[in-house]
Amino acid sequence: MRALVAKHRLHTVCQSARCPNIGECWAQRTATFMIMGNVCTRACGFCAVDHGAPLPLDGDEPRRVAEAVALLALDYTVITSVTRDDLPDGGASHFAATIRAVRARRPDCKVEVLVPDFAGSQEALAEVLAAAPHVLNHNVETVPRLYPLVRPQADYRRSLGLLAQAAQAGVVTKSGLMVGLGESSEEVLATMADLRGAGCSILTTGQYLQPSAQHLPVDRFVPPQEFEQLRAAGLAMGFAHVEAGPLVRSSYHAARQAGVLS
Repeated sequence: MRALVAKHRLHTVCQSARCPNIGECWAQRTATFMIMGNVCTRACGFCAVDHGAPLPLDGDEPRRVAEAVALLALDYTVITSVTRDDLPDGGASHFAATIRAVRARRPDCKVEVLVPDFAGSQEALAEVLAAAPHVLNHNVETVPRLYPLVRPQADYRRSLGLLAQAAQAGVVTKSGLMVGLGESSEEVLATMADLRGAGCSILTTGQYLQPSAQHLPVDRFVPPQEFEQLRAAGLAMGFAHVEAGPLVRSSYHAARQAGVLS
């Protein structure tokens, strides 16, 4: 997997975000491709991805992602990106080009995209939706009270609006929450209810782990039984699937979450 990613000059969130599940997923020949470079224009307090001034877009990247998907013979793939506030459309056209390239190279492969908020642009999101991804994922990450600390350049209501727009367009929508950052149980449940109200049908919930001493500290480690309680609460709210556990991340078992693979 490492050789394939390097040969095709690709980035994965598995590496850039220091995902704890990289061993399990790569052993199964699955990876979450991260397009538009590995430098983000935002500096969220939880995220290990480098931030700063990104390089220009690589127009050949969609083809290389598609080639990697074909070589891995994937039936389901997840494509995410850094946030590119420097681009007029936030990179929406690049997402669309990548979806279409994968579909052209491997027509039966389902594509899930984990997108940024495109600075609230409905037109940018519509361009991604026009490429017909199988699942549209956008993580709210935390409860609204903690946004100034955790996601200072994001907006909770803007993220909910993006999910609602995608759901109204008939696309399966998904979102993720971290716990252990100082939120209360009541706040988590209220955020889950907001997501359901926005039409979100798949939820992932996992433990926040501090990627370095420069990132936000862990407030507490949530015990496994609380994750099971969150899963039960989410299903009771009407989520079609809830993946909850200490090491759950938004792309973990993504195909199973979408009901594509057993």
